Amino acid sequence: MAILKILTAPDKRLKQIAQPVTKVDDALRKLMDDMLETMYAAPGIGLAAPQVGVAKRVIVIDVEHVREGSLPQPIFLANPEILEQEGEIRWEEGCLSVPEFFSEVVRSAWVRAKGLNRYGQEVAFEAEGILAVCLQHEIDHLNGVLFIDHISRLKRELALAKMKKKNKGDD
Repeated sequence: MAILKILTAPDKRLKQIAQPVTKVDDALRKLMDDMLETMYAAPGIGLAAPQVGVAKRVIVIDVEHVREGSLPQPIFLANPEILEQEGEIRWEEGCLSVPEFFSEVVRSAWVRAKGLNRYGQEVAFEAEGILAVCLQHEIDHLNGVLFIDHISRLKRELALAKMKKKNKGDD
């Protein structure tokens, strides 16, 4: 496994729509494993393939590993989609592609989702709370949407200005 470079806003690749996965094979499983290792190292609770420069509809999530005394419970999904959603929840979100910036975002409180697991089998499940929020956040990435696209223009511009300034210092 390898730790991949996480792209940060305003990198244009983060705004591209990811392409569907046609086959779950060893190469895709290696990408999923590398993404999971990258997410854990960051540390984060979710990561989408576009965040590591791969324009494929692949996400990894583990909301349990950050809880004291919890064992990792990774979720690997190719071609994930939300089938149903209900309710409303406000959550303070952050993003590995927008480091050190957090803002409250309104999401659906409950979702029913489906996708292909790491073996290419279709799985469907329900999620609420942080898992529902994380699923919506990561699927947004696959559609070229960042969580800052859900907040006010002023807050978004401030976050992007901060990122541009930070990225300039990295050159």
